[in-house]
Amino acid sequence: MRENKVLGIIFSNMHDNALGELTQHRTTGSVPFGGRYRLIDFALSSMVNSGIDNIGIITKQNYQSLMDHVGAGRPWDLARKRGGLVILPPFANTGSGIYRGRLEALQGAMSYIQHNDAKYVLLSDCNIVANVDLRDFINTHIKSGAQITLMTRSAQIEPEGCQELSIVSFDEETRQINDIRTRPEAKGVQDVYMNVIIMEKVLLERLVAEAKSHDRYSLMRHALQPSIHKLDMRAYEFKGFTRRIGGMETFFNANMALLNPQVRADLFPSERPIYTKIRDQVPVKYGLSAKVSNSLIADGCIINGTVENSVIFRGVKIGRGVILRNCIVMQDTYIEDNAHLEYVITDKDVLVKDSRTLIGCDTHPIYLAKGSSI
Repeated sequence: MRENKVLGIIFSNMHDNALGELTQHRTTGSVPFGGRYRLIDFALSSMVNSGIDNIGIITKQNYQSLMDHVGAGRPWDLARKRGGLVILPPFANTGSGIYRGRLEALQGAMSYIQHNDAKYVLLSDCNIVANVDLRDFINTHIKSGAQITLMTRSAQIEPEGCQELSIVSFDEETRQINDIRTRPEAKGVQDVYMNVIIMEKVLLERLVAEAKSHDRYSLMRHALQPSIHKLDMRAYEFKGFTRRIGGMETFFNANMALLNPQVRADLFPSERPIYTKIRDQVPVKYGLSAKVSNSLIADGCIINGTVENSVIFRGVKIGRGVILRNCIVMQDTYIEDNAHLEYVITDKDVLVKDSRTLIGCDTHPIYLAKGSSI
């Protein structure tokens, strides 16, 4: 076991139900974002940029697109003969089939974890858009002598937005956690758990073994909350840009936030790039009638209409006379001439025919399913 070596584990499916139609045919980790990325790219890149080169991705269902995206891990320099990237099977060891929670998912991955020579294990979900320097998180955990460290962020929340949240209370001086509330009725500025946690591998193995013997499956409810006064648990506050993807509205707002240059600078610093699958496509082609303002346009697009305040993915075609405002248009969508779209999210391979008009609003954007024709 190498001293201070860290094994990364990413849960790709934990928030599928919250994302509704976006995850009907894909995992949370493979949801497209920002014109050319997938949500898993942020967790993967943060780990790789922090020196973690052994990473397992735990799957559950609808993970074909995820496997196609990550492949052998070459874009993240994880295609290696030893270690690197591993896709872990989606079954528990309990005989009950698909796992019910993180602890049960870890039971199915325990052979992989036990055969790794890392001293620490870092667990992360895919629903947070952030570029995290995990080296400081890891070093803080080691220096503090804590048994478990949770990453938190200070955020303004409302009661209706707490369904998928865990709020952490801790001593400001020692960072010692004294309470964790899940799905709380809370509002105002709170310390929200970012679903990133680190602990020693031997401790994780013990927690998983105890959960298995008692038919427990939830990492939060069955391991962390009962251990608050039994284990030394600390909080680490992340202060950079973050967006939690918890539904269609938050997905839309997180993409729109990228139109702010300061947000892009915070999320994509040159010293910690976000890696993704490479697609060698031609540059964007702008027609004589194209008018584009405050938008992100990915490569391979053909633009002949008006595009304002929008995020356009690779290979999109926009016809003449089209008006596109405040929209997210995913890969290989074709918007024919004279269509008018505002506050619309199109999934991949959508066809919007001539002269169609679709107008949503910022709190309820219209969603067009993958492969649909309007």
